[in-house]
Amino acid sequence: MADKTPPKSDAPFATRIDPTKEGLSREQMHYMRQVELEQWKKKTQKLRTRNVVTGLAIGAIVMGIYGYTFYSVSQERIMDELDEQAKLARMQGPKTGAN
Repeated sequence: MADKTPPKSDAPFATRIDPTKEGLSREQMHYMRQVELEQWKKKTQKLRTRNVVTGLAIGAIVMGIYGYTFYSVSQERIMDELDEQAKLARMQGPKTGAN
């Protein structure tokens, strides 16, 4: 963890270089930019796909909860039953001037 530098490699094609310190030609710098751009495009496409899949999954979960809530609320008949019981109690009770 303390050593932040990448390990040295014996293979010349795998060694890391600092373009500001190395004397690279204009063509080499241009090639490096092209390669970095292609890698960036490849990673961006993969991330975009993941983001779309994640967004669709979250949207499906939200819509499922929303739909279930409406379904469960429509099934509740508690208030209707209480109103019916109160209506029957009023009808069966004694008749006074208050009701």
